[in-house]
Amino acid sequence: MSSSVSSSGDSAAVSLPLARALLYLVVAGAAWGTAGAAASLIYRISDLGPVALSFWRCAAGLALLLAARPLLRRRARSAPAPATTTASPALGEQAPAPEALRRKARRTAITGFGLAVFQTAYFAAVSATGLAVATVVTLGAGPVLIALGARLTLGERLGRGGALAVMGALAGLGVLFAGGGGSTVDPRGVLLALMSAAGYSAMTLLTRRWGRDGGADASAGAVGAFAVTAVCLSPFAVAEGLMPHSADPVGVLVLLAYIAAVPTALAYALYFAGAAVVRSATVSVIMLLEPVSAAALAVVLLGEPLTVTTLAGTLLMLASVTGLALAEARGVPARG
Repeated sequence: MSSSVSSSGDSAAVSLPLARALLYLVVAGAAWGTAGAAASLIYRISDLGPVALSFWRCAAGLALLLAARPLLRRRARSAPAPATTTASPALGEQAPAPEALRRKARRTAITGFGLAVFQTAYFAAVSATGLAVATVVTLGAGPVLIALGARLTLGERLGRGGALAVMGALAGLGVLFAGGGGSTVDPRGVLLALMSAAGYSAMTLLTRRWGRDGGADASAGAVGAFAVTAVCLSPFAVAEGLMPHSADPVGVLVLLAYIAAVPTALAYALYFAGAAVVRSATVSVIMLLEPVSAAALAVVLLGEPLTVTTLAGTLLMLASVTGLALAEARGVPARG
């Protein structure tokens, strides 16, 4: 279990027990797997577009997180308080409060933008190519991008196993593209899913990197990120159409409430808390719960076809990511 803690030995990142952080990520991954299915149902009964859906998801999730903040603060009082940033400048030990606030604002803005790209591109991919393919490509390509990003930004060596995993995942994407002759796989939807994976990967890497600084407030980070995302998406959502037309408005409202509460407010608060503690590669592997559960929901609940090409590409991508996880678990040197 200790291998999931940063190899840099930073003590700040272990403020949350590792076992609890892993549990948080498992719950978040399982919850995320239901968001695409709920979005598919909304598309079936209304004309709500992906940008407007992402806006309502963030706006309603933000409202729920703000309502829950008093409870989270009361729980946080029982935990050891992080070192304050208001120490006398003469000591020269910590950044002054204005600089800390500017750093926090920058991080919130970057996270919110990444979240906007991740969510909106994902919902657009679901609309274009279906739930199963969109989710598998997003969460299958994510670990590959994370591995490459960790090599460039965190100094982690990819290794031979990681390189083979990257090539396997790219081959899996190629199989999905090659199978686009029918209606199951839409190349535009796959590209949107890859864009979503890029936003997800950047968010994961930055959350882990910033978690090493310590003192992270996961609920505050989620609140700030959702606020930025809602602001970024609002003009595009208005242009697309905020209010959906539907013969079943109650059903749309129930589905939107579910998306805001479970795979948004709950899942992202747990994700930000867990991702700040657990290694980025481990986070990406745990998040494979999402494509597996989403693909199952797509076939069983939504009746999406499971073609041989889609199944082959999916299995190849998931096998490649599993190989990447095994390479990480064997203790590939962090720097090289």
